[in-house]
Amino acid sequence: MNEKEQEDPRHRDELGELNQLAEAAQPTFWGYLGCELVHASPGKCGISLQVRPEHLNLAHIVHGGVLASLLDNAMGLVVILECPGEKTVTTQLNVHYLQSAGQGEIRCEAALIHKSRRTLTLQGSIVDNNGELLAWGSGTFRRVT
Repeated sequence: MNEKEQEDPRHRDELGELNQLAEAAQPTFWGYLGCELVHASPGKCGISLQVRPEHLNLAHIVHGGVLASLLDNAMGLVVILECPGEKTVTTQLNVHYLQSAGQGEIRCEAALIHKSRRTLTLQGSIVDNNGELLAWGSGTFRRVT
């Protein structure tokens, strides 16, 4: 972040809101899984996860459910930021598993690709600490306010 961005009160407010949101998420599944916010801006975000033994399956690779949850969490965060104060739910999640991963950090990037009055459609991808694509997916979220 450059000096001009730090001085902009709107940017400081956004950072404060993001930090509050990340703190509020710690006692939820987000925190239980171990998700960390890397960055967020309108329509996109990035999160990371330090893989722990409990994230692995019996083959000692990251469980597919962990990858699906990471995609859902990242895309869901974009939706929360796009629809502040509104209740939204995941209505569809598609995951394409491409490679396996073991220990280390994995990162998920999510982006909004379409928004209508009631639904939002997003895409996301997960890479390992070498930048290898592990999985990609799409999700549809519905406003239920």
